[in-house]
Amino acid sequence: MKAVHFLVASVFLALASSLASASDPSPLQDFCVAINDTKNVVFVNGKFCKDPKLATPNDFFFSGLNNPRNTENQVGSTVTPVNVAQIPGLNTLGISLARIDFAPYGGLNPPHTHPRATEILVVQEGTLYVGFVISNPENKLFTKVLNQGDVFVFPVGLIHFQFNIGKTEAVAIAALSSQNPGVITIANAVFGSNPAINPDVLSKAFQLDQNVVKSLQKKFWWDNK
Repeated sequence: MKAVHFLVASVFLALASSLASASDPSPLQDFCVAINDTKNVVFVNGKFCKDPKLATPNDFFFSGLNNPRNTENQVGSTVTPVNVAQIPGLNTLGISLARIDFAPYGGLNPPHTHPRATEILVVQEGTLYVGFVISNPENKLFTKVLNQGDVFVFPVGLIHFQFNIGKTEAVAIAALSSQNPGVITIANAVFGSNPAINPDVLSKAFQLDQNVVKSLQKKFWWDNK
């Protein structure tokens, strides 16, 4: 019986450990303001830390998220990130934000993933068609039409998108469970890599004629981030 209890406890601890490591590490102090100066500082969670005594309110501040962004680009959207690069005080806190502006009907935040974060999105203006695809073998698509005030969650690491189906501009705010969630835009990564992936690989993977693959690789893949 003791062996059974030990096994159950071990499984529980393993699960708890895996869940605990699914987001940014927990801070071990009040804050750890990121700094580029490498002299007399401590390296924590991918960033050097400023002496806490030298921190200022501006280390925890960002202004301008209320300002509309230009969406006149190939995909008709622009993302304004607010992560540790914009707010040094976010270092070790495990959160970030982004504003996403969409052009009238057709504005698209293309299929992408955040390798280090779950995303929760709230629509401020307009109407968005959003969705994500779960992993193999099901590859099931979950979609929803969102209006002003609606909220939708995209689980960590899954491919997802947002598309403006309204006749007016749309705006959404996304919160992410990482100070630096990362973005992998699928089309950019596959067809716009540097150096380019061997066309034979992509031709077979996507079941496309090699000339089509080469044509796609010659395109300029817009990065709205």
